[in-house]
Amino acid sequence: MEKGWKEVFMTAHEYKASMAKDMLENAGIKAVVLNQHDSAYQSFGEFSVLVAEADVVKATEIIKELKH
Repeated sequence: MEKGWKEVFMTAHEYKASMAKDMLENAGIKAVVLNQHDSAYQSFGEFSVLVAEADVVKATEIIKELKH
């Protein structure tokens, strides 16, 4: 991943990562999902949502409800 990106959300569920990305993009924040699932064992690994460093505070506020 390029420098300047920070993780704002991590989950074992792909649908939650997609929801977080959609929420951020609807707020005008560019976000990417990093799939860290093991290709051989799909039950192992996480999905991380990353945003630009400048957007971390705003992004964290937007997706805080998904963290519960």
